Amino acid sequence: MHMKHFILWMSIGAFAIACNSNPNNPKEPAADPNAIQKEKDDFVNDSTNWTTVSWPDSIQNFGKVTDGEKVLLSFHVKNTGTKPLVISSVTAGCGCTVPSKPEEPILPGAEGIIKAEFNSSGRVGRADKYVTVNCNTKARTYTLKFEGEVVAKQETTNTNNK
Repeated sequence: MHMKHFILWMSIGAFAIACNSNPNNPKEPAADPNAIQKEKDDFVNDSTNWTTVSWPDSIQNFGKVTDGEKVLLSFHVKNTGTKPLVISSVTAGCGCTVPSKPEEPILPGAEGIIKAEFNSSGRVGRADKYVTVNCNTKARTYTLKFEGEVVAKQETTNTNNK
């Protein structure tokens, strides 16, 4: 009777491993994005992993752009501590901005870049936007700001004087 249970459990285990494998690389199991994010969040919240950072350009002014232009901003972060810096997430304050972050930890003394692409389409006037960064520091959350002005496209009129 014990041998049947052993065979049953081995079969279930083999089936589970086969179902979780990555079809592009059968030797490598598929990564669960939710599990990876939870791992990053747990790391960031554990005070034994905290480091320190500096943000030399956490506020930027992109000047004037024409309605419809996309602006790419780069915010530099330096790991000034003794532990690797893990940026678990970056979020934008509105849908007009798409942020991106380094996926790999930033080693002590090294620098990384948080990017933000601002789409000015339909946003004529003053633009005050922000990106929120979550990382493994005591503060855990930093706000990066950028501002500028979006001006309307100049309408070209065809005036033929005959």
